[in-house]
Amino acid sequence: MGENTTSNAGRLRAKTGTIIAGGALIGAALLFTASSSSASPGYPVQAGDGLPEQIVLDAVIRDFRAKELAGGHPDFQAYAGSTTVGLVADELDSQGLPVTASLRGKELRAEYRDASGRAINPGLFDPSLGDDAGELRTGGPGNGLYSEESFSQWYRDVLGVNTSTVVPLTLKRQGDTNRYIFDSASDAPYTDIGGFFPIDGELYGDYADSGHNFHFTTQISTQFVYDADAEQVFKFTGDDDVWVFIGGRLVIDLGGLHSRKEQFLDLNRLGWLVDGKTYTLSIFHAERRTTQSNFRIETTLNLRQIELPPTSALHD
Repeated sequence: MGENTTSNAGRLRAKTGTIIAGGALIGAALLFTASSSSASPGYPVQAGDGLPEQIVLDAVIRDFRAKELAGGHPDFQAYAGSTTVGLVADELDSQGLPVTASLRGKELRAEYRDASGRAINPGLFDPSLGDDAGELRTGGPGNGLYSEESFSQWYRDVLGVNTSTVVPLTLKRQGDTNRYIFDSASDAPYTDIGGFFPIDGELYGDYADSGHNFHFTTQISTQFVYDADAEQVFKFTGDDDVWVFIGGRLVIDLGGLHSRKEQFLDLNRLGWLVDGKTYTLSIFHAERRTTQSNFRIETTLNLRQIELPPTSALHD
């Protein structure tokens, strides 16, 4: 990843203050979680005068049919496994989309953790920062991707393969802080329907007798200005696949079908970020299998919306 680990180690260890909001919050970096738990202990926040009470993010949702159905996709309702890293390449392609690096990847048997015990992307492991090593092993046939071609359809509109729409997500400010949360476990309408099901009864319709429309992907893009003194952090917890890229580089890697998992990121860990420069934050998520779907979004980053990718809403 091109990290400058020596300078980052000193920078991270010197940080002991709070986060100060640097301006109006227009977009958001995301924290996904499968529960309604509160923010992580020690999560640094401070009153942010002038911040809005809520932020609305637009997410592109693409719906797919389960593998066993006519016109079904081979990656949906097809695998069952555990957290798998290394399925996607470390950098986005020229269209700003993820590409496959391996169809099987490596199974994450034990979490890699930072000095505070928070799970991190194994690709960012740095013992000089006090990180603890986890365990990886070569992935087996129970999890992964069908083919490079099948994966290339996840975040593109493909006639006869998927259909798409845009769904707004509302993040609510938490008291007099610069912290915002969307939580499918506590926010309507998701809390009333038992999870993150943004397209129930729509597009290809609900799956079998589940009562929900499973088998979809979520794509969100936004921008932020990196502030080396602002303690900018990011966390994801949930299922299934989620990959997060900053400036086109992979920073969160939670691929595969798995139960509730999380990874935490302190942006000061990324030695290639330049103070004061604007970066794109890209989130790629997939809900690939029954029986649960939920996530939680939390942010202190000051971001702004950028133009959404085109959606066709075409299907058979």
